[in-house]
Order: sequence, then C-alpha cells, then structure tokens
Amino acid sequence: MKQIAVIIINYNTSKFTLECIQSVIDKTSEAISYEIIVVDNNSEISDYKNLKKHFPAQPNIALHRSDINTGFGGGNMFGAQFANARYLLFLNNDAMLKNDCLHMLYQFMEENQKVGVCTAQNYDEHDAFVPSFDHNKGIRRLLFGRSFLERINPKIYPKRKKEYATPLEVNWVNGAFLFFRNEAFQKIDGFDANIFLYWEEMDLCHRLRKNGYSSALVPQAKIMHYQGVSIGHSEKIDSEAYISYLYVLRKNNNLIKYLWIRKYLIFVILLKPKKWFLLSVLLKWNPSKASLKHLQQSTYFDEN
Repeated sequence: MKQIAVIIINYNTSKFTLECIQSVIDKTSEAISYEIIVVDNNSEISDYKNLKKHFPAQPNIALHRSDINTGFGGGNMFGAQFANARYLLFLNNDAMLKNDCLHMLYQFMEENQKVGVCTAQNYDEHDAFVPSFDHNKGIRRLLFGRSFLERINPKIYPKRKKEYATPLEVNWVNGAFLFFRNEAFQKIDGFDANIFLYWEEMDLCHRLRKNGYSSALVPQAKIMHYQGVSIGHSEKIDSEAYISYLYVLRKNNNLIKYLWIRKYLIFVILLKPKKWFLLSVLLKWNPSKASLKHLQQSTYFDEN
C-alpha cells in the first residue's frame, strides 16, 4: 500500500494534465511513497492520443480511460477504484504543486486524526493569492453575504481573503485540491456521482461533519491553479452550477429551507436580465433532469 494516491481527471486538456503530473513528480520528496492515477473522462480522441503519447513511463503512474464522461465526481470515483493508499489526493489537472505538498499534508493528517479532508493554499497563474475555502451557502450567506458574516463571527466564518500562517478549520475546502483520509472518504461513500459539476466540496464536507470529521486549510502547502482552464464558462456550465447547488441543498436540508432558498434565488435572478436563462433551472421541480450528465454518450476507442 502506498502512502498517497493522486487522482487526476483529464478532459480535453492533456497539456495541463501532463504538466500537473510532472509537478507532482518534481515536487514530491523521496520520503513519500505515492501513485498517480489519471482518468481520461472520454476526451476527444486527438487529446487522448496526445496524453498517451507523452504519458510518463513509470510503474507508479497509470492511465485509465472511461468510455463516457461521468463528470467530476464520477470521474474521481472511477479513478479511486484503482487506488491502494492511506490517503487520496483528488487534484485538478490545471493545479500545479509549488512545493512538497504531499509530504506536508501527509504529516499534518497523521498528526490530526479527526481531519477528514484538507487542502493547500491556492495561487493563480500570476502568483496572486486565491481563497482556498468557503462558507456554507445557506440562508445566512445569501441574505447577509460573506463579508458581513466574517465581520460579526470570525470564529465560525474566518476571512477567506487572508493568507494564513497556520492550519485552519473551515466549512469546506477548494475542490481543486482535496486531500482525503481514505478511511473518512470510504465512510461517507466518496463523491456523489449524481453531481456532474460544481458544489461537490460543500456536499463532501457536510457529510464528513455528520460523521465526526472536520475540514482544514493547510497554508504551508501551496499550489498554482490556472483559473477556469479545466471547465471554462458558458450558459450551460452556469446552469449546471445551479442544478448542482439545488441538488446539494435538497439533499442536505429540510424541504422548507430548500424551498425558501429557491424562491429567494428566483427573486434575485429576476432582477438580473442577463441571468434570466437560469430561470429555466430554478422553475423546474426536479432540475437535475436537465443536467449535462444526461447528454453524455459512450465512445469506445480501440487502443489496439
């Protein structure tokens, strides 16, 4: 068994995936035993061929291709089945290690047994600080906003836009770098594959709390995260984010709270004409039926 399994999803961005793999190789000390599991989430054949052509030929690095795009959670669960390690790092392919993150977080988790998942401090491609955790997006945050909550109750709502020097317990951590205790990951049954994209972190950390685990930022570990490379932006992607948010809300809250938040979101969107396309999601009783997940088609590629 390895100490750490690093799971990376590639979807039509092989250039970044190869750079990400190399950053793990370059920055990880020999003190850590690790494996890298790359999942190609049914990329275009040309991108997959490029990934395979330049893929590192090392016994601890493996490439697996899915015949269908199962989304972020589904892709990570597909990769997790091949892992045999004490800890699991789900690493975005557009996130590059800046220092020996694996060793630092391994030591942190060994010393903090009640932490179920932790993350590294994020910086963008210009080396600018990027917030690496967030607060639960419930009624309080919707009504009052992050800044007000952070001002009146910094213990529960620590400042996001602050560079910390010591580890910090947070509500939920950035999905670009999720360092799980495998035992905790298995206890909560991992990612919910019903979520195609977005809001996985809020769901995961909520379920960890219910099972007695906390979530933490470990700022000594640092990554560079290209912003918006792996997914991009479009009306379909923005709609998917709302579909996922509503699903997580309904799953983890009572019906009254869920309906109140839906009505509030509809009211807010009505005031923003450029966002009216989101009403088609908010007005559906079961918006998950409109998820991009249901549009994915299986594509078999004969590698021989």
